[in-house]
Amino acid sequence: MNVIAWIVEGTWPACVDAVRAHAPEDASLTLLHVSDAEVPGVAHGAFAGLLGRGHPGHDPGRVLEGLEAESAAALLAEAAERLGRPCATRALSGRTERVVVAAARDADLLVLARDGDRARLGPHSLAPASRFVVDHAPCQVLLVWPESVPDLTTLPPEPPRPPEHPGPPEHPGPPHRP
Repeated sequence: MNVIAWIVEGTWPACVDAVRAHAPEDASLTLLHVSDAEVPGVAHGAFAGLLGRGHPGHDPGRVLEGLEAESAAALLAEAAERLGRPCATRALSGRTERVVVAAARDADLLVLARDGDRARLGPHSLAPASRFVVDHAPCQVLLVWPESVPDLTTLPPEPPRPPEHPGPPEHPGPPHRP
């Protein structure tokens, strides 16, 4: 069994704990972190367009890429230590939701955590990227709560039912001709 845990700042411990609890001992485990390439790209563009004439060594986009790589490596190392089992780590960059779906191509199970509104049950408990991953994952998905599960009283109210429609009026039959 090939298991991938999507490691995200703030929710990763729940994913690692879920892998420890649910992945078979002989499973191949991968911890995946994805950095969004948009932020360094914006910094590259701003520098090139406004500031970068003649000073390529001062590109803030490259600095941000380096900081993201260091942060991802540290986060993956901490997650691997918490897992306490042999695993691979992958730090990728790109459009997060698409990179995660592509990385899960050969997985049997993808583990991810709710990352939206975690105070109540409902669809808003998933941020847009996570919703995309859940909807498009090419494998089974284990979706975990990073904290305790909200109480059932947090369910959204049931929508009102439309009034009973009596149905079409009875047709008396063909019109009478004299």
